[in-house]
Amino acid sequence: MTYQTIEIQSGQGVAVLWLNRPEVRNAFNETMIAELTAAFGELEADSSVRAVVLAGRGKVFCAGADLNWMKRMGEMDFAGNRKDAMVFGVMLNRLHSMKKPTIARVHGAAFAGGMGLIAACDIAVASTDTEFSVSEVRLGLTPATISPYVLAAMGERAAHRYFLTAERFPAAEAYRIGFIQDLAQPAELDATVNAILGELVQGAPGAHAVTKDLIHAVAKRPITPELIDDMAGRIAGARASAEGKEGVRAFLEKRSPGWLQQAKQAVKKGAKKKK
Repeated sequence: MTYQTIEIQSGQGVAVLWLNRPEVRNAFNETMIAELTAAFGELEADSSVRAVVLAGRGKVFCAGADLNWMKRMGEMDFAGNRKDAMVFGVMLNRLHSMKKPTIARVHGAAFAGGMGLIAACDIAVASTDTEFSVSEVRLGLTPATISPYVLAAMGERAAHRYFLTAERFPAAEAYRIGFIQDLAQPAELDATVNAILGELVQGAPGAHAVTKDLIHAVAKRPITPELIDDMAGRIAGARASAEGKEGVRAFLEKRSPGWLQQAKQAVKKGAKKKK
């Protein structure tokens, strides 16, 4: 599929999805939202992709909403704005619910909806010079669409401050409150992301999918007999799966599991093609 506002680079089991509107600081508009939704579905369906990295071209990761898009929103009635917000919400949820591991590679700045993208990813790595802001209240708005993801990532107490003040805060603070899981000097950002990818590809694709579903199911849920029963069923299913049996056999036989062997072969094929 050909895209106007994003770019996808794939190789060696990893897809890097670039927000590609550097002239407007990778700000969202209707086209980008639609293309992101389609791209997340495309990458989900591509069995050759083991992990997805979300990144931004140019000087910043994402500055939030495009000014022209905001102007059009201001001219809509309640029904039009509700429909528009649902499209954005569906896009974020498509990223959040992706069965494959996702990493946000963040640099420069991430404001408003850009923070929603980061929070919807499994892992977030930022360069030390990045600035963040949940800026909606300064426009008379509220960060409703991104709030389920951003609140879960930074915690309720931090959300009270940063949702209400809309102040800019540095990468060190984003790391302190847990919104970012790793920091890197700008020149080392890609190396840090690649190191995490190296860890991720050692896991089984199916196990990644069911583990992400597990996290979503357990988070904030009270420990009840129903939860204990649910968890027993989930681990039983994993143990009885082909991947589970292969993983245990490989461990006992002191060898690499099949999915890791396949990942290594893919790397070798990629290296040969480059030559």
